[in-house]
Amino acid sequence: MGEESKIQWTENSWNPWHGCKKVSDGCKFCYMYRDKEKYGQDPTLVVRSKTKFNDPLKWKDPKLIFTCSWSDWFIDEADEWRDEAWKIIKATPQHTYQILTKRPERIKGHLPEDWGDGYENVWLGVSVENNKVLHERVWPLIHIKSKIRFISAEPLLSNIDLGLDAWIEDIGPGHWYDKTKDRINWVIVGGESGNDKGKYTFRPCEISWIENIVAQCKENNVPVFVKQLGTHLAKQLKMSDRHGGNINDFPKHLQIREFPIIPSN
Repeated sequence: MGEESKIQWTENSWNPWHGCKKVSDGCKFCYMYRDKEKYGQDPTLVVRSKTKFNDPLKWKDPKLIFTCSWSDWFIDEADEWRDEAWKIIKATPQHTYQILTKRPERIKGHLPEDWGDGYENVWLGVSVENNKVLHERVWPLIHIKSKIRFISAEPLLSNIDLGLDAWIEDIGPGHWYDKTKDRINWVIVGGESGNDKGKYTFRPCEISWIENIVAQCKENNVPVFVKQLGTHLAKQLKMSDRHGGNINDFPKHLQIREFPIIPSN
Protein backbone atom coordinates (compact mmCIF):
# COMPACT_ATOMS: atom_id res chain seq x y z
CA MET A 1 0.00 0.00 0.00
CA GLY A 2 3.01 2.28 -0.30
CA GLU A 3 4.51 0.90 -3.46
CA GLU A 4 4.49 2.01 -7.07
CA SER A 5 0.93 2.31 -8.28
CA LYS A 6 -0.64 0.71 -11.33
CA ILE A 7 -3.10 3.61 -11.50
CA GLN A 8 -2.18 5.49 -14.65
CA TRP A 9 -2.57 9.05 -13.31
CA THR A 10 -0.24 8.69 -10.34
CA GLU A 11 3.13 7.19 -9.43
CA ASN A 12 2.78 5.91 -5.88
CA SER A 13 0.07 5.31 -3.34
CA TRP A 14 0.17 6.13 0.36
CA ASN A 15 -2.33 4.70 2.81
CA PRO A 16 -1.77 6.02 6.33
CA TRP A 17 -5.06 4.28 7.12
CA HIS A 18 -7.25 1.83 5.24
CA GLY A 19 -10.83 0.64 5.28
CA CYS A 20 -13.87 2.69 4.29
CA LYS A 21 -17.68 2.95 4.33
CA LYS A 22 -19.74 2.98 1.13
CA VAL A 23 -21.57 6.27 0.53
CA SER A 24 -22.98 6.19 -3.03
CA ASP A 25 -23.51 4.19 -6.24
CA GLY A 26 -19.87 4.50 -7.23
CA CYS A 27 -18.85 2.43 -4.20
CA LYS A 28 -20.89 -0.64 -5.11
CA PHE A 29 -18.07 -2.74 -6.59
CA CYS A 30 -15.19 -1.04 -4.75
CA TYR A 31 -11.80 -2.65 -5.45
CA MET A 32 -10.71 -2.12 -1.85
CA TYR A 33 -13.69 -4.12 -0.59
CA ARG A 34 -12.95 -6.84 -3.13
CA ASP A 35 -9.29 -7.14 -2.18
CA LYS A 36 -9.84 -6.88 1.56
CA GLU A 37 -12.43 -9.62 1.49
CA LYS A 38 -10.10 -11.78 -0.60
CA TYR A 39 -7.58 -11.62 2.26
CA GLY A 40 -10.23 -12.27 4.90
CA GLN A 41 -10.23 -8.68 6.23
CA ASP A 42 -13.17 -6.44 7.12
CA PRO A 43 -13.18 -3.57 4.56
CA THR A 44 -15.50 -1.46 6.72
CA LEU A 45 -13.03 -1.33 9.60
CA VAL A 46 -10.94 1.85 9.36
CA VAL A 47 -7.52 1.24 10.89
CA ARG A 48 -4.25 3.13 11.05
CA SER A 49 -1.46 1.48 9.08
CA LYS A 50 1.12 -0.16 11.32
CA THR A 51 3.89 -0.08 8.72
CA LYS A 52 3.08 2.53 6.03
CA PHE A 53 2.05 5.66 7.93
CA ASN A 54 5.46 7.36 7.66
CA ASP A 55 6.39 6.11 4.18
CA PRO A 56 6.61 9.54 2.43
CA LEU A 57 9.29 10.60 4.92
CA LYS A 58 11.45 7.76 3.57
CA TRP A 59 11.00 8.69 -0.10
CA LYS A 60 13.67 11.25 -0.96
CA ASP A 61 13.01 11.58 -4.70
CA PRO A 62 9.87 13.56 -5.71
CA LYS A 63 6.79 11.42 -6.22
CA LEU A 64 3.23 11.98 -7.39
CA ILE A 65 1.23 10.28 -4.65
CA PHE A 66 -2.40 9.13 -4.65
CA THR A 67 -3.30 9.54 -1.00
CA CYS A 68 -5.66 7.08 0.69
CA SER A 69 -6.32 4.84 -2.31
CA TRP A 70 -7.70 2.28 0.16
CA SER A 71 -9.80 4.70 2.20
CA ASP A 72 -10.87 8.35 2.21
CA TRP A 73 -8.63 11.10 3.57
CA PHE A 74 -11.61 12.86 5.13
CA ILE A 75 -13.44 9.84 6.59
CA ASP A 76 -14.49 10.63 10.16
CA GLU A 77 -12.93 7.48 11.64
CA ALA A 78 -9.49 8.91 10.74
CA ASP A 79 -9.95 12.24 12.54
CA GLU A 80 -7.53 11.25 15.31
CA TRP A 81 -4.70 10.53 12.84
CA ARG A 82 -5.20 13.18 10.15
CA ASP A 83 -3.29 16.04 11.80
CA GLU A 84 -0.21 13.83 12.03
CA ALA A 85 -0.61 12.89 8.36
CA TRP A 86 -0.91 16.56 7.38
CA LYS A 87 2.42 17.16 9.16
CA ILE A 88 4.01 14.47 7.00
CA ILE A 89 2.69 16.18 3.87
CA LYS A 90 4.08 19.53 5.02
CA ALA A 91 7.44 17.95 5.86
CA THR A 92 7.80 16.45 2.35
CA PRO A 93 7.43 19.37 -0.08
CA GLN A 94 9.27 17.38 -2.76
CA HIS A 95 6.18 15.18 -3.17
CA THR A 96 2.83 16.06 -4.70
CA TYR A 97 -0.21 14.58 -2.95
CA GLN A 98 -3.43 13.83 -4.84
CA ILE A 99 -6.24 13.72 -2.27
CA LEU A 100 -9.48 12.36 -3.76
CA THR A 101 -12.62 12.22 -1.60
CA LYS A 102 -16.30 11.35 -1.65
CA ARG A 103 -16.75 13.42 1.52
CA PRO A 104 -16.10 17.02 0.40
CA GLU A 105 -18.46 18.39 3.04
CA ARG A 106 -15.77 17.47 5.59
CA ILE A 107 -12.87 19.22 3.82
CA LYS A 108 -13.32 22.71 5.26
CA GLY A 109 -13.40 21.56 8.87
CA HIS A 110 -10.41 19.23 8.57
CA LEU A 111 -7.69 21.26 6.88
CA PRO A 112 -4.51 22.19 8.76
CA GLU A 113 -4.52 25.56 10.51
CA ASP A 114 -1.86 26.95 8.16
CA TRP A 115 -3.65 25.83 4.97
CA GLY A 116 -4.10 29.42 3.76
CA ASP A 117 -4.54 29.39 -0.02
CA GLY A 118 -3.63 25.71 -0.06
CA TYR A 119 -0.43 23.73 0.39
CA GLU A 120 1.76 23.98 -2.69
CA ASN A 121 2.09 20.19 -2.89
CA VAL A 122 -1.56 19.17 -2.47
CA TRP A 123 -4.25 18.66 -5.11
CA LEU A 124 -7.83 18.27 -3.86
CA GLY A 125 -10.36 16.25 -5.86
CA VAL A 126 -13.81 14.71 -5.67
CA SER A 127 -15.24 11.52 -7.19
CA VAL A 128 -18.34 12.02 -9.34
CA GLU A 129 -19.96 8.94 -10.88
CA ASN A 130 -23.28 10.39 -12.03
CA ASN A 131 -25.31 13.60 -12.07
CA LYS A 132 -26.95 12.68 -8.76
CA VAL A 133 -23.78 13.40 -6.76
CA LEU A 134 -22.30 16.09 -9.01
CA HIS A 135 -23.50 19.24 -7.29
CA GLU A 136 -23.19 17.97 -3.73
CA ARG A 137 -19.55 17.06 -4.26
CA VAL A 138 -18.19 19.75 -6.58
CA TRP A 139 -19.88 22.68 -4.82
CA PRO A 140 -18.01 22.24 -1.49
CA LEU A 141 -14.73 21.67 -3.37
CA ILE A 142 -14.97 24.86 -5.41
CA HIS A 143 -15.24 26.88 -2.20
CA ILE A 144 -11.95 25.55 -0.83
CA LYS A 145 -8.80 27.33 -1.89
CA SER A 146 -6.40 24.81 -3.38
CA LYS A 147 -3.44 24.76 -5.72
CA ILE A 148 -5.26 22.26 -7.93
CA ARG A 149 -8.89 21.10 -7.82
CA PHE A 150 -9.91 18.06 -9.81
CA ILE A 151 -12.81 15.76 -10.59
CA SER A 152 -12.52 12.00 -11.04
CA ALA A 153 -15.46 10.78 -13.13
CA GLU A 154 -14.79 7.13 -12.36
CA PRO A 155 -16.49 4.77 -12.34
CA LEU A 156 -18.51 6.68 -14.94
CA LEU A 157 -22.02 5.27 -14.57
CA SER A 158 -24.02 7.66 -16.77
CA ASN A 159 -23.73 10.58 -19.12
CA ILE A 160 -22.65 13.58 -17.02
CA ASP A 161 -22.81 17.31 -17.64
CA LEU A 162 -19.90 18.47 -15.49
CA GLY A 163 -20.92 22.10 -15.89
CA LEU A 164 -17.30 23.20 -15.94
CA ASP A 165 -18.26 26.72 -17.01
CA ALA A 166 -20.70 26.97 -14.09
CA TRP A 167 -18.02 26.14 -11.54
CA ILE A 168 -16.12 29.15 -12.87
CA GLU A 169 -18.95 31.65 -13.24
CA ASP A 170 -21.74 30.77 -10.83
CA ILE A 171 -19.97 31.19 -7.51
CA GLY A 172 -22.44 33.90 -6.59
CA PRO A 173 -22.16 37.30 -4.90
CA GLY A 174 -19.96 37.60 -1.86
CA HIS A 175 -17.72 34.67 -2.77
CA TRP A 176 -14.15 34.88 -4.01
CA TYR A 177 -13.35 33.61 -7.46
CA ASP A 178 -10.90 34.10 -10.27
CA LYS A 179 -11.43 32.59 -13.71
CA THR A 180 -7.79 31.56 -14.04
CA LYS A 181 -7.19 30.12 -10.56
CA ASP A 182 -10.38 29.34 -8.65
CA ARG A 183 -11.78 26.63 -10.85
CA ILE A 184 -11.65 22.94 -11.71
CA ASN A 185 -8.14 22.35 -13.04
CA TRP A 186 -8.24 18.72 -14.08
CA VAL A 187 -10.66 15.90 -14.92
CA ILE A 188 -10.02 12.15 -14.86
CA VAL A 189 -12.49 9.83 -16.57
CA GLY A 190 -12.80 6.06 -16.63
CA GLY A 191 -15.24 3.20 -17.01
CA GLU A 192 -15.79 0.69 -14.22
CA SER A 193 -13.55 -2.34 -13.89
CA GLY A 194 -14.64 -5.63 -12.36
CA ASN A 195 -14.93 -9.38 -12.68
CA ASP A 196 -17.11 -11.38 -15.06
CA LYS A 197 -18.77 -13.21 -12.18
CA GLY A 198 -19.00 -13.18 -8.42
CA LYS A 199 -19.77 -10.38 -5.98
CA TYR A 200 -17.67 -7.67 -7.64
CA THR A 201 -18.67 -7.33 -11.28
CA PHE A 202 -19.01 -4.15 -13.35
CA ARG A 203 -21.57 -1.83 -14.89
CA PRO A 204 -21.56 -0.58 -18.48
CA CYS A 205 -19.88 2.60 -19.63
CA GLU A 206 -20.62 3.97 -23.09
CA ILE A 207 -18.04 5.51 -25.43
CA SER A 208 -20.34 8.50 -25.90
CA TRP A 209 -20.24 9.28 -22.16
CA ILE A 210 -16.44 9.45 -22.21
CA GLU A 211 -16.49 11.48 -25.42
CA ASN A 212 -18.86 13.95 -23.79
CA ILE A 213 -16.53 14.44 -20.80
CA VAL A 214 -13.58 15.00 -23.13
CA ALA A 215 -15.57 17.49 -25.23
CA GLN A 216 -16.60 19.47 -22.15
CA CYS A 217 -12.99 19.64 -20.98
CA LYS A 218 -11.73 20.77 -24.37
CA GLU A 219 -14.42 23.45 -24.60
CA ASN A 220 -13.40 24.86 -21.22
CA ASN A 221 -9.64 24.39 -21.56
CA VAL A 222 -9.50 21.89 -18.70
CA PRO A 223 -6.85 19.15 -19.01
CA VAL A 224 -8.41 15.69 -19.17
CA PHE A 225 -6.98 12.25 -18.46
CA VAL A 226 -8.75 9.26 -20.02
CA LYS A 227 -7.71 6.52 -17.64
CA GLN A 228 -9.56 3.47 -18.93
CA LEU A 229 -12.64 2.55 -20.90
CA GLY A 230 -13.77 -0.06 -18.36
CA THR A 231 -14.40 -3.79 -18.49
CA HIS A 232 -17.69 -3.51 -20.42
CA LEU A 233 -16.10 -1.67 -23.36
CA ALA A 234 -12.93 -3.75 -23.12
CA LYS A 235 -15.00 -6.86 -23.81
CA GLN A 236 -17.04 -5.18 -26.55
CA LEU A 237 -13.98 -3.82 -28.34
CA LYS A 238 -11.80 -6.89 -27.63
CA MET A 239 -9.15 -4.74 -25.97
CA SER A 240 -5.83 -6.21 -24.82
CA ASP A 241 -6.30 -5.11 -21.21
CA ARG A 242 -9.39 -6.62 -19.61
CA HIS A 243 -10.28 -3.34 -17.91
CA GLY A 244 -9.64 -1.25 -21.01
CA GLY A 245 -6.63 0.56 -19.60
CA ASN A 246 -4.19 0.22 -22.51
CA ILE A 247 -4.21 3.62 -24.20
CA ASN A 248 -3.01 2.07 -27.48
CA ASP A 249 -6.35 0.27 -27.73
CA PHE A 250 -8.40 3.46 -27.32
CA PRO A 251 -10.01 5.14 -30.31
CA LYS A 252 -7.49 7.74 -31.49
CA HIS A 253 -9.62 10.70 -30.39
CA LEU A 254 -9.69 9.37 -26.81
CA GLN A 255 -5.96 8.76 -26.48
CA ILE A 256 -5.64 11.72 -24.14
CA ARG A 257 -3.74 11.72 -20.87
CA GLU A 258 -3.17 15.29 -19.83
CA PHE A 259 -2.11 16.58 -16.42
CA PRO A 260 -3.12 19.87 -14.82
CA ILE A 261 -1.19 23.03 -15.49
CA ILE A 262 0.18 24.26 -12.17
CA PRO A 263 -0.90 27.90 -11.69
CA SER A 264 1.91 30.38 -11.12
CA ASN A 265 1.84 32.31 -7.86
